[in-house]
Amino acid sequence: MGGDPPGPVRPRLGVSDPRDLLTDWLAGGPEPDRATRKAAVKESLAELARRAPGHSVEVRVPPFGAVQCIEGPRHTRGTPPNVVEADPRTWLALVLGVTTWADAVAGGSVRASGGRAPEVGTFLPLRDS
Repeated sequence: MGGDPPGPVRPRLGVSDPRDLLTDWLAGGPEPDRATRKAAVKESLAELARRAPGHSVEVRVPPFGAVQCIEGPRHTRGTPPNVVEADPRTWLALVLGVTTWADAVAGGSVRASGGRAPEVGTFLPLRDS
């Protein structure tokens, strides 16, 4: 009864192991339904905000969600000075450790602007704590 070994955060989506659906998709398998992708993105963004509280970087994963994280000055109007943006597939690949921050940024699938934006990469992948 030792439980699962530490690994990527498991989104709680009401299925036995949604991580398998996501991992299969990221490896080239069938795309999970929109509700599964949306829930995984929203829950992983919420977990990032919990682990890196603050308001100095905005992380966007359109069309499913955005959060502010990383300690520092709060941004309230206009375009934030520190923004990370990724599509859902790339974001989940980062969350689950299928790809690295450096590879995603170098490949252009993550857009990170501002001096604080790269700090988001230090929290990825999201591992069980």
